[in-house]
Amino acid sequence: MAKEKVLVTSALPYANGPIHLGHLSGAYLPADIYVRYKRLNGDDVIYICGSDEHGVPITISADKEKVSPQVIIDRYHYQNKKAFERFGMSFDNYSRTSLPVHHETAKEFFLEFYNRGLLIEKKSLQFFDDKANMFLPDRYVEGTCPKCGNTEARSDECEVCGSLYDPSELLNPKSKISGSTPTLRETSHYYFPLGKYQPALEKYVDEMNAKYGWKDNVLQYCRGWFKDGLKDRAITRDLDWGIKVPVEGAAGKVIYVWFEAVLGYISSTKELSQIKNQPELWKKYWQDPNTKYIAFIGKDNVVFHTIIFPAILMAWNEGNNEKYCLPQNVPANEFLNFEGKKFSKSRNWGIDVDEFLDLFAPDLLRYTLAANLPETRDTDFYWKEFQLRNNSELADILGNFINRTFTFVFKHFDGKVPSLGKLEKIDEEMLKEISEYPQRVANLFERYRIRDGVNEIMNLARDGNKYFNDTEPWKTVKSDKERCGTTLKICLQTIYTLAELFSPVLPFSTEKLFIMLNSKPVDWKDCGKSQLKEGHQLNQSEILFPKIEDEKIEAQINKLPESETQKEKVEMITYDDFMKTQLRVAEVIEAENVKKSEKLLRLKVKLDNEERQVVAGIAKSYKPQDLIGKKVVIVANLQPAKLMGLESKGMILAVETKDGGLQVLTIPESVNNGTRVK
Repeated sequence: MAKEKVLVTSALPYANGPIHLGHLSGAYLPADIYVRYKRLNGDDVIYICGSDEHGVPITISADKEKVSPQVIIDRYHYQNKKAFERFGMSFDNYSRTSLPVHHETAKEFFLEFYNRGLLIEKKSLQFFDDKANMFLPDRYVEGTCPKCGNTEARSDECEVCGSLYDPSELLNPKSKISGSTPTLRETSHYYFPLGKYQPALEKYVDEMNAKYGWKDNVLQYCRGWFKDGLKDRAITRDLDWGIKVPVEGAAGKVIYVWFEAVLGYISSTKELSQIKNQPELWKKYWQDPNTKYIAFIGKDNVVFHTIIFPAILMAWNEGNNEKYCLPQNVPANEFLNFEGKKFSKSRNWGIDVDEFLDLFAPDLLRYTLAANLPETRDTDFYWKEFQLRNNSELADILGNFINRTFTFVFKHFDGKVPSLGKLEKIDEEMLKEISEYPQRVANLFERYRIRDGVNEIMNLARDGNKYFNDTEPWKTVKSDKERCGTTLKICLQTIYTLAELFSPVLPFSTEKLFIMLNSKPVDWKDCGKSQLKEGHQLNQSEILFPKIEDEKIEAQINKLPESETQKEKVEMITYDDFMKTQLRVAEVIEAENVKKSEKLLRLKVKLDNEERQVVAGIAKSYKPQDLIGKKVVIVANLQPAKLMGLESKGMILAVETKDGGLQVLTIPESVNNGTRVK
């Protein structure tokens, strides 16, 4: 197979706070594992990232601390860069958008579009805080989403349902600066004609999906946006902090961060070219049609990397001979929660990467996160699960297999690789397994199924343990030493293969393991083949994965806010209060997904002599067809509410399962529709 030229980027994190575990599971760890694997595969890979330092979150943090934005970005850029290094991220360059090279790149794109007449200058209504005497960017305004009812929506975008809307549509707007109700004032901005590129974007998404298989969640976001129709989007804002608009008459305006931040991938690669003193290096990746560009992100960044960034690159390409490559794939992960709840800095809920690495080795975290990546649904980090994965998988399965093999070899063969004697069927089967695993894992990694690939590697360690037990070297060392040597030779070959396969996941531990093997990694294509010759001298082993004691985990659990870990105090109600709530049996007669929503289903339910519509957030746990005919319990006298523009007259009762899903409470078919639950 021909080697590939691969450009990999991870979403630029805001430099307004420390990196936490949720960030790692989204855009960073899966990308790093993929990059490390591709390097072992011999591909020409470059991995780019950096800090996003012009976003409104920066200025919000600065306002809170009463310092300049520069203080904030300097603090968190270096802190997060160091945290990434400690965690083992293998960026080729970690840049920052405050650098001159980025400002120049962003201005180059802006002026290219401005001079070609592509940008549209027009007036619009934007929120203005009279008390603070300033226009309010989107994150400075909070209100109720007109589409789904989310009460923490931004002025022009809702993070819950992904909708975009005009600021004038936001309900109950409040300024996050003064807390007052802002007014809408007229201001002038430059707009990028996003709608002009919709046909090309639709074709691009369809072609990339057909060729490379995009994730369903990514396609849903894209198609939802396309269905609503792409509209002109402002690329300037009335702010002091940011990249100044490089045209006359634009005083007090900066280039909007959504436009310039994605260009940070290009400017970071340019900086790498400067560092290497190879000025044209960046073009080798960005302007080569053969480049395989993969953009790893979290689901909250889908629209920027599948629609907005490609549209910007398309606009550049149509006016220039030197053309940029567009993302071939955008593997967007869902969210990682912490102990069943969203990470929250304000509630002190979660743990930052630096805090974690002060307590535990990075590979323990890398493995736990990798084995539970939120690739298709939201997942959770639990302290107890972290302990269990370390103790039962890393220590008892992988570590135990390595330790017992090395112990036998040093005790009975002077620490030298034994010879391979006559093979029995069990040996041939194990050797076949070893040879097949690298391709098996590669197939998963190439399709960005990192979690499945990691779990598959651990299966090889399980196979190794089983082979060790089934061949019983503690018996054959006494009765047939040659036979014992064959077993241990195959076990060592298994360990060598495990070292190679796990090296993208556990870089620190496998580095030690290769020292123990007195060897080095090979090309991925040679992995699974015999690498340790008879008589090869091994080095003394060490315990790679010590067990984590209960006390250490309990200490972390006890640090969590009591209000979050303890059951909420329940306000007692009277019997009369309870009887006001009407719980009734209803039969589901229709069910369908709510367009542009990952969580909502629209249901039509039948009570005794009444049919009504109920919108329920259970789409991630149920397919519509699975609910039809089921009898459920609804709160029948709940005040009607609108979700995603649909009226919901009731609420379906459900419970949360251990895996974070939802299970609807169902009633036997023999119970009549409309029956009151008492």
